[in-house]
Amino acid sequence: MAGPEQADVRHDIGASLDRLTAGYDALRRELAKAIIGQDLVVEQLLLALFCRGHCILEGVPGLAKTLLISSLARCLSLSFRRIQFTPDLMPADVTGTEVIQEDRATGRRSLHFVRGPVFANVILADEINRTPPKTQAALLEAMQERQVTVGGQTFPLDDPFMVLATQNPIEQEGTYPLPEAQLDRFMFKVVVDYPSLDEERRIVELTTGRPVEPIAAVLDGPTILNLQRIVRHVPCASYVTDYALRLARATRPSEPTAPDFVRQYVAWGAGPRASQFLVLAGKARAILKGRTYVAGEDVEAVARPVLRHRLVLNFHAEADAVNVERLLDRLLACVTRNQEKDVAEGLRSGRAARDGHGYEPQRP
Repeated sequence: MAGPEQADVRHDIGASLDRLTAGYDALRRELAKAIIGQDLVVEQLLLALFCRGHCILEGVPGLAKTLLISSLARCLSLSFRRIQFTPDLMPADVTGTEVIQEDRATGRRSLHFVRGPVFANVILADEINRTPPKTQAALLEAMQERQVTVGGQTFPLDDPFMVLATQNPIEQEGTYPLPEAQLDRFMFKVVVDYPSLDEERRIVELTTGRPVEPIAAVLDGPTILNLQRIVRHVPCASYVTDYALRLARATRPSEPTAPDFVRQYVAWGAGPRASQFLVLAGKARAILKGRTYVAGEDVEAVARPVLRHRLVLNFHAEADAVNVERLLDRLLACVTRNQEKDVAEGLRSGRAARDGHGYEPQRP
């Protein structure tokens, strides 16, 4: 029997469903003023926003990655900073530094902390792979702990806080691949692809004609924080959680249940953060699709952006021209087929138990 707290949570989810979907639709409308197409990319960015996660966007130059992020920031009544990562960028250029200040009245000198650009709600880390790991790591504490430590002092960051990084998959000379520990802090890796013919025609017409209509802010900080809280209270059935766990654990070659092709091509699989993000992103997607419960299709829909940057392939994969996307296609097909088979067997055994012992099992 549900307690009063659970009833309140269900009421909050139901009451917030229309508000979240309305906010999502409003964000999509405003972004459409500047961004043509890229519907899946926009959806994944907004899912990360509602899940309190960070994103890394990868695509060739000219696909509006930076424009998309800056447009999203304009849709939100939040502070926004852009950090252009370059080889000579230092950690203090990101977090801030201590400077000596002199009191003109007393002549006394003291250290004063000058905050860096990381002290904002939305951070655009542009071309993050063009700076050395020492500077890349300046974001680690901010992304994980929502705080910055300088000179032995800890400075909390304001919520909501979101890092949106971009990187270029070509021109790898002079770049520094992100360490796996930092990649794991990103909830999604979003691949930005070329637009279709019709979309590119609309892009040309939009950018070579009259000025673009200004983007209006449609969500503020307190509203976003409330929506992030509601997302975490969306109920998730045990079989959906099991599906997320199966997906994450099937990427680990040392796992007994890992498919043969994973053992053959994967050196390192996804860690527990992948399982957490699969369920959390599934909850956000369920609400955006108008449901107050998570379905297996929600987890399946977010599996690629959650997993693609958490798999390290070995030399066998390179030799056989197997990339992460092809491997994830096989993995999803294999795990989904096994999950559906187990759920069906569970329903059959439940019906048998009901017939023999007089109770009706809960259907997923």
